[in-house]
Amino acid sequence: METNNATPRKRHVAIVDDNAELAWFFSEILKLHGYEATVLPDATLALKYVLSQHTDVIICDLQMPQLDGDLFYATVERTQPALARQFIFLTGLVEDLRFHNFISTVKAPVLRKPVPVETLLAEIERVLR
Repeated sequence: METNNATPRKRHVAIVDDNAELAWFFSEILKLHGYEATVLPDATLALKYVLSQHTDVIICDLQMPQLDGDLFYATVERTQPALARQFIFLTGLVEDLRFHNFISTVKAPVLRKPVPVETLLAEIERVLR
């Protein structure tokens, strides 16, 4: 009798946030819940990463230096439309007019900081379905 010893592949989450402490915290929480997690401190690095590495979910801050989350998303949407459906956005900017139109039209969850861990985990599971 043959047995299959292959362990299922862990789901990979890219965390794109310039807040190093928050990104590290989310990374550790995700690892405790069985995910692989990669922290990317800016969207320019993240763009190179997600275009070359398998990524199941992207958690992305909206306001970052060099390239904001909305422009990062637009680039991914143009180059990898399926991956664009795997975004979860984070923002501490409740009423920033610059992002208002984007938030109201994007078909991805937008979570307000501070994000409860349970809410983040639930959104990740929902995006993966």
